[in-house]
Amino acid sequence: MVIEAIGRRLRLAVVGGGPGSIIGEVHRTGARLDGFYDIVASALSSDPERSRRTGRAIGVSEERAYPSWRELIESEAKRKDRVDVIAVMTPNDSHYKICTLALDFGFHVVCDKPLTTDLTSAVSLADKVKATGLEFCLTHCYTAYPMVRQARAMIRAGAIGSIRQLHLQYVQGYLASEDVPPGWRLDPARVGGSMILIDIGTHAHHLGAYVTGLDLESLCADVGHVVPGRNVDDYVSMLLRYSNGARGSMWVTNAASGAEHGLCFRIFGETGGLEWYQEEPNRLVHRKRDGLEEIITRRQDLLVSEDARRVTRVQIGHPEGYIEGDANLYSDFARAVVARMRGKPRDQIDRPFPTVEDGVKGLAFVQAATQSSAMRAWKSVEVPST
Repeated sequence: MVIEAIGRRLRLAVVGGGPGSIIGEVHRTGARLDGFYDIVASALSSDPERSRRTGRAIGVSEERAYPSWRELIESEAKRKDRVDVIAVMTPNDSHYKICTLALDFGFHVVCDKPLTTDLTSAVSLADKVKATGLEFCLTHCYTAYPMVRQARAMIRAGAIGSIRQLHLQYVQGYLASEDVPPGWRLDPARVGGSMILIDIGTHAHHLGAYVTGLDLESLCADVGHVVPGRNVDDYVSMLLRYSNGARGSMWVTNAASGAEHGLCFRIFGETGGLEWYQEEPNRLVHRKRDGLEEIITRRQDLLVSEDARRVTRVQIGHPEGYIEGDANLYSDFARAVVARMRGKPRDQIDRPFPTVEDGVKGLAFVQAATQSSAMRAWKSVEVPST
């Protein structure tokens, strides 16, 4: 276990996710859930006094509740009891500079998605991770749900045969109103090339790739907004072609009135299909071409995937979901960091969590989709080497 291996919990610093943030509390709760981390340093707000005050409010000591992320990184680097990991959950346009400085000072990094706001900076950050040799996790948390990992293992084991179709949806409604209060997500300069693609489209893209193991080869996209007067994208639909010849589709929006979350995949192979809906996260549907439909739940004795069993905490029907998914990523990451601290070679470490390379693929997907929509044509998804 992590604590026994190094004699203590990992020391974690959190950057961003202060007052009014939903994702900040999710990260902090997830990091603490398995007892692998102590949150000992923070920079929670761009306002210095607010950053100090709110840091103390979550239990950080006064001397380590920093007024800014830059002071946090530079000051922690000088301490004998410096943090081991820095978690970044700030608006999109700051990810690159914060993560780059953290890596420069030798810290392992957890970063909320997207990796950056454009493909060029994503590749630069991936190159930095490679050059420093440090661990980096991108929090596509849905890949850490037990039934998602079960589906991945079943596909690898040939349960539905060669993949032929892959259909992805992520349908939300929280931005359906015309009078949504302004925020950084509605600022084109801060959110990146396409709000809908970067904000949640990258989740759908990564989920499909993670479960099937297939790379997206090309796409034909319609990207835009459906709320009148909006100056950021809130809708995308597209056709997909994958590296093995499989075809598919994607529909992603956060402007569907009345919708709540709506992330799901439907994957069909030569002998059957798998379906998973995030609003019912503990059920995986296995449809068989020559047999009855099977509903798979979190019965650890029946799961084919050791990875799925390991991230299943509670049995006998008690629900697990979003918070636990983030916790699973933090715990997976803790194991990798501790393995590095104990001298295990980098190429021998298991990384079930999304990496910086997955972030690059996500930004390549975003770039291809925006170009396809502008051209009104199919576009190859070109992922630069890192």
